[in-house]
Amino acid sequence: MTFTRRAALACITSLAALTPLMASAQSAYPSKPIRVIVPFAAGSTTDIIARAIADKMGASMGQTLVIDNRGGASGTIGQQAVATAAPDGYTIMIHSSSHTVSPSTFAKLPFDTVGDFAGVTPISSTPNVLVISPSTNIKTLKDLLATAKAKPGTLNYASAGQGSATHLNAEKFKLAANIQATNIPFKGSAEAVTEVLSGRVDYYFSPIAPVIGQIKEGQLLALAVGSPKRASALPDVPTTAESGVPGSEFNFWIGMMAPAKTPRDIVNRLHDEVLKALASPEVKERFAKLGADAWTMKPEQFDAYIKDEITSNARLVKVAGLAPAPQ
Repeated sequence: MTFTRRAALACITSLAALTPLMASAQSAYPSKPIRVIVPFAAGSTTDIIARAIADKMGASMGQTLVIDNRGGASGTIGQQAVATAAPDGYTIMIHSSSHTVSPSTFAKLPFDTVGDFAGVTPISSTPNVLVISPSTNIKTLKDLLATAKAKPGTLNYASAGQGSATHLNAEKFKLAANIQATNIPFKGSAEAVTEVLSGRVDYYFSPIAPVIGQIKEGQLLALAVGSPKRASALPDVPTTAESGVPGSEFNFWIGMMAPAKTPRDIVNRLHDEVLKALASPEVKERFAKLGADAWTMKPEQFDAYIKDEITSNARLVKVAGLAPAPQ
């Protein structure tokens, strides 16, 4: 046997010996708890969905997924924590579509919204519903549009903060409908709903969960949902597009991301575990109460979707005249 053949055989033997060890290392993930950063406060829709998914994933993966709420600065504090974390699968993020808005609403960010993250999958699509107080003379979306056009600039609407999904949904609707209305920003949905109930604010594109009880009890009137399709929690409520305002659709989603350069096998494992969690009866029941619809795509599709949405949201922010905030 020549030296070259002996060397080649030695390499093959070494690789064969290493293969089980490599497979064992991969199959060992996760070997410790996984930190799930949620860039919003506990009790938010994003937080509730994150906890529902994390509980099921933890049971399936044999490790606890620990929720770490990093609220503040419209989610950018939590985003930065994930962007700078080790790409080893032990720090991940569950965020909302606000992730694709921050590049347009902040003059400068300490991270790259595309380059510093790896998409795992969307988890849910959570439509906003346009609600008003039933004490007004507005009973349909057509009535709202007629009032806005008859008295330009007199209507106002609530939002859960400048640049939030509730704000951008209302801005997209306003632009598509060619009406004028003034944004009244609040700290969150609870305060916004209270002001609409009182009649001090005319309308609000609210997440479904905080208002579904009031809608069913007749305390709030649901005129339309802002999503591309009807919400499963409110199947009789039409979309704004169905109600005569094409181009007004706004998709509020919640999804999972990891730091860039996280190994692809770990990203794929997380993706598969999310899908398993979404198929469980417990998560389906929880989503139904939240007015959320399960929504997934492959990691590479999610990366492309995020990139496209950053571009489309930048156009919306510019047309709406929202000045970027300093970071």
